[in-house]
Amino acid sequence: MLSVDEMRALASEPRLLILEWLADPVGHFPPQTDGDLVADGVCSIFIARKLGMTQPSATGHLKILERAGLVTGTRIRQWVFYKRNEQRIAALKAAIVREL
Repeated sequence: MLSVDEMRALASEPRLLILEWLADPVGHFPPQTDGDLVADGVCSIFIARKLGMTQPSATGHLKILERAGLVTGTRIRQWVFYKRNEQRIAALKAAIVREL
């Protein structure tokens, strides 16, 4: 059975878009001054801009994804960079298939 955090993470178009974009960060985001797009993740500011929302709103979505274990955040200087947790995403996909 999926947890409430997992269901909440998947129940939002912006959060699903974030997961899709983070699967190919180089293809979806511009180069960053700090942090490598692939190794460190994408700065939350770039994610907020791509979503067309304020940073606090985007951070709320990212925190829900992080709470479900689908993304991990790494602080570099004053920013947080996010990338997908591929192992957790694979486990979640397997759990969904089992429940079908």
